[in-house]
Order: sequence, then structure tokens, then C-alpha cells
Amino acid sequence: MGGNGCPVERALKIIGGKWTILILRDLLQGPRRFGELRRSLGEVSPKTLALRLRELEEEGILSRTVYAEVPVRVVYRLTRKGETLGEVIDAIRHWGERWPREEAVGASD
Repeated sequence: MGGNGCPVERALKIIGGKWTILILRDLLQGPRRFGELRRSLGEVSPKTLALRLRELEEEGILSRTVYAEVPVRVVYRLTRKGETLGEVIDAIRHWGERWPREEAVGASD
């Protein structure tokens, strides 16, 4: 099931990078500027955030709009393809709510 044949592997290549799920979580709430995303994510470096945003743009998950203002304003928003990842984020959120950390330790069922 390796290579391009496995849909799970293909999806994880797109959304599996560090910070990517949290970027998507924020963009599902609406368009955001770079600084807004950075503040929301906390510890992400500007270089890493820029790289993740570029990767998502290349995959058609988000769009980047540059407004010719001074200073230049750049806004990121999900595309239709990106909005479909809301189901994935909701499933992850649901799982996290069902299995809080303190319950997960030592759970075997």
C-alpha cells in the first residue's frame, strides 16, 4: 500500500507536517493574515509558518491574496478543497475530546 496508491499516505503528505493541522483549524474559522496565524499558533517560527502556508497553497488547500497597500497586506483563506478538510479537523477534535490525556494513560480498551 505504499507509494501513491495509499490515500492515507497521500493525505498525510499534505496535512501531516508539524503545525499544518493547527493552521487548517484556524483558517476554518475564516481568512487570516500571517501575523494572526503566528499569534494563534504561539511557538511556530516565521520560517516554518511560511513554509507550511506555501505547501498548502501549492496543494490547492489555501489561497493567498496580496493587497497592494502600504504596508502590503496578505490574506490566507481556504479553497473549496481546503474547506473539505473541516470534516477531518472535526474528527480529530472529537477524538481529542473523547480521549483526554488523563484518560488515555493506561487505557487498554
